[in-house]
Order: sequence, then C-alpha cells, then structure tokens
Amino acid sequence: MGPKGEKKTAAALFYKLKRPSTLQHSQPTSTTMVVKVYGPVFASPKRVLVCLVEKEIEFEGVPLDLLKGEHKDPEFLKLQPFGTVPVTQDGDYVLYESRAIMRYYAEKYKSQGTDLLGKTVEERGQVENWLEVEAHNFDPHVFNLTLHVMFSSKLGIPRDENVIKESEEKLSRVLDIYEERLSKSKYLAGDFFSLADLSHLPFTQYLVGPIGKEYMITSRKHVNAWWNDISSRPSWQKVQQLYPAPL
Repeated sequence: MGPKGEKKTAAALFYKLKRPSTLQHSQPTSTTMVVKVYGPVFASPKRVLVCLVEKEIEFEGVPLDLLKGEHKDPEFLKLQPFGTVPVTQDGDYVLYESRAIMRYYAEKYKSQGTDLLGKTVEERGQVENWLEVEAHNFDPHVFNLTLHVMFSSKLGIPRDENVIKESEEKLSRVLDIYEERLSKSKYLAGDFFSLADLSHLPFTQYLVGPIGKEYMITSRKHVNAWWNDISSRPSWQKVQQLYPAPL
C-alpha cells in the first residue's frame, strides 16, 4: 500500500472514532433554508462551520453516530459515497471535502459577512496558495500527531513513537516557514484574515490542547501572535461552544 493509501486507511480509522453532538446552531423553519452540516463535532467539519459563521450563513448541525455505522448507511452514502465527513446539504445541492465547501460559500456569499478570499486577484492567489500549503504541508503532519497521540489507544492501533517524532520534526520545519512568512504579514495571505488562516483552526487547537505540543506554537513569536489572533475570533469561539471536541 502506498503513502496515499496508508493515509486514507488512517483517516478512515480516525473518522470512525469521532462522536456526534446533539447541539445545533439553528433549527430549520418553514421560511428559512439553512445549510445542513453533517458531523459538526469533528475537526474538518468545523472548518466549514467557522466559514459559515464568518459569512453569516444559517446552518444546522446534523449529528452522525459513526460508532453505530451511520456513516455507512445507504441514505448517507447517497450524499457522501466515501462515507466520511464533512458533508453539506443546501437544498438539493450537496458538497463534501471541507476546503471545497469553504471556497464555495466564501465565493457565493462574497459580499456578505467577512471577505475570506481577498479583494484582488493577487490576494486571492495568496489565499489559494496558503490553503494548498495547509492541505499538503501542515495537515498531514498534524493529522499523524492527532492519530497517534490522541486516538491510537481508542482505535486499537499501536502508538508509533517513530511516527510521532518524525511528524513533529516535519511540522516544526513547516512552522519555521510560517514564522518567516508571518514576520512579514499579519496573516498568511497578507494583512487580512482569510480561508488560509481559518483552515488551520481545528487541528491547531488539537496541537496546543490534547496533543500537548503547545510549545510548537508559543516558541515562535509571529506564529504565536497569529494563533492568538485567529483562535480568539468570535466565530471560532462560537463553534467550539456549540460543538465541543469529541473527547
């Protein structure tokens, strides 16, 4: 099995662990169409939730009991054939993959709420650039730390200290690059908060909390200032209050 296959296997195990919440941001009414977000307590769906709060879009959190196999229910698989979260359902329009969902709503409601994409083509280019950095350089390493530090015992897989050490070393090098970038601009894409920053929130919260590696953030002056800024946003505080981590 190649690296991509191994990651998908690890991801599948990781998602099976997560428990749903019964809390909801809002209840649908006969006159208000809300975006349904499946699996709101999980890290990746929380990216979507923060985006929706920033864009002032009404949503409903739909609990999904993965431990009971609801993610393999035929009705859910009609929405998400890979059986993972997040999934959003906006009337008949369905999306999955958290960053794609964020891009869609940030674009569709660009003039509403916080502009998360930038005001110029060049700013948008930087947002997309750093979203890709997060997806391909930051996320894989923090995901491995999450899997092996937080969830290995519950998943019944060995805690691999070599993976933990290697992931921490690789993530440290990534954060050194972030430190250099953030010494020149307040946020990753420039001097404005964007999807590039927002996308880091859920797993960095794990890093500084349950994973116990807060020093990776606090030891870097500009990364620490950036994290304190984005993690104190009302949108993130609201999502955490509505949907506590499944631990």
